[in-house]
Amino acid sequence: MQIAIALYPGFTALDFVGPYQVLSNVPGCEVVLCAEAPGTVTDDNGLLHVAVEHGLDAVPAPDVLLVGGGPTSRVLAAAEGPIVEWIAKAHEHTTWTTSVCTGALLLGAAGLLDGKRATTHWSAYDELASFGATPTEERIVFADRIVTGAGVSAGIDLALTLVGRQFGPMVAEAVQLGIEYDPQPPFDAGSPAKAGPEIVELVRAVTAGT
Repeated sequence: MQIAIALYPGFTALDFVGPYQVLSNVPGCEVVLCAEAPGTVTDDNGLLHVAVEHGLDAVPAPDVLLVGGGPTSRVLAAAEGPIVEWIAKAHEHTTWTTSVCTGALLLGAAGLLDGKRATTHWSAYDELASFGATPTEERIVFADRIVTGAGVSAGIDLALTLVGRQFGPMVAEAVQLGIEYDPQPPFDAGSPAKAGPEIVELVRAVTAGT
């Protein structure tokens, strides 16, 4: 099974690293990182530089497509450029087409979410709705073979859920144990419903325009 994870300048690292860590541990899965063109792709902090060997055209028909989010996802969605075109065409062949965080905006720009329930980072619900989707606060949302995950850290949950669906719970649980994914956060502020209003406004201010 070929799993294509698409990167672009300004990606958020955990959006792809979390799913990559899960999926690369599944026997029989080939994880391929791809971008508009082969070369170095830099994250949204300008600190992580990933060497990508494959252009989008090198993986035209993956079994699983995954695209993460990042500040530039909004720009790329509006531009409807090469990555959006690739998503639309590759989706014709995929078993699963997936996104993490604002990567859902790219699926929306590709015309895949119109009339479907989907999720993304909580700060981008309105933008997601502009593509005809119905935003939900669920962490992982299945709409036929399209799977969307909420913000950033939800990529790990999305990947484990996908492994469970495709290969069975035992494989997913083994991978989860292998990476010792046993969340015990020090604070209970991981969603707008749990965080105090001052924290929500702080994060909203920081993410505005990104």
